[in-house]
Amino acid sequence: MSTPTVEKLKQGELDIWQIKTAGAELLVAEQGAQVLSYTRTGEQPLIWLNDHAEFKLGKAIRAGVPVCWPWFGSLARNPQAIQQMREGNDPAPSHGLVRTLKWNLAAPEIEDDKVTLTFLLPEADGRLPGWPHAARLELKIVLADTLSLSLTTLNLGVDTLHLSQALHTYFAVSDVRQVAVEEVAGLQYVETLEDWEQRTQSGQLEVTGETDRVYLQTPARLSIADSGWDRRILIDTQGSASAVIWNPWIERAAALPDMTNDGWQRMFCIETANVLADARVLAPGESHTMTVTFSSEAL
Repeated sequence: MSTPTVEKLKQGELDIWQIKTAGAELLVAEQGAQVLSYTRTGEQPLIWLNDHAEFKLGKAIRAGVPVCWPWFGSLARNPQAIQQMREGNDPAPSHGLVRTLKWNLAAPEIEDDKVTLTFLLPEADGRLPGWPHAARLELKIVLADTLSLSLTTLNLGVDTLHLSQALHTYFAVSDVRQVAVEEVAGLQYVETLEDWEQRTQSGQLEVTGETDRVYLQTPARLSIADSGWDRRILIDTQGSASAVIWNPWIERAAALPDMTNDGWQRMFCIETANVLADARVLAPGESHTMTVTFSSEAL
């Protein structure tokens, strides 16, 4: 068995970590502590590396697993308590404040064929613009037989902390028109494309057009059945009871400058989240960890 390797590379303007083990390869950007791709040896990628992504300092990367924190999506669509955590009149960026910042990587830990990367965001201690609250924000990435991401927030302040968050995962698929999510059958969801109307999912989810839904009270496991690649991607979570499912489809993808016109066919987002009624409330000294683990099996 070969010893895992951790190597620092350059992709465009960004520093990238490449991790190789006997069973997998992982790419992680230092900016945003963002997983960019994950591929098991001899298999199709599990995490989508957008071939039209832009790797520029200060620009969010449309690929992999962006970290959305301390709010998800538009701040105006978050609970009032989360909106009130923000100060100032500057426009609030979509998906929070941490996707384009440099995170600090502790020394990688290697044990047999397992590699652990621990990233910390120093500015979360009260130096984020328009968000004067003290927290310790950590993302732990563990590459072994599976890939696990754990996002931990510790409230270091004297006041209650309100936040929403997501690990905004872009999965690689053969063709989004050939995938299905069975476990959402019967779940309540918010249809953001129809005035945020709350509905009930009838049967499994199949993608037949632009999709942007927030599923509520989700089970600990969701999966993507991909008939084109004859596999099922397993998504196991802890500390999360909501999920956002998204695909831009034809017209929306054509309007995105950092995605090819047909890029929507090869990606499918299921975002492990704490959003809407599942938003987190942390008392002083309290912490919360949201974890997601990715694996796959044959259909």
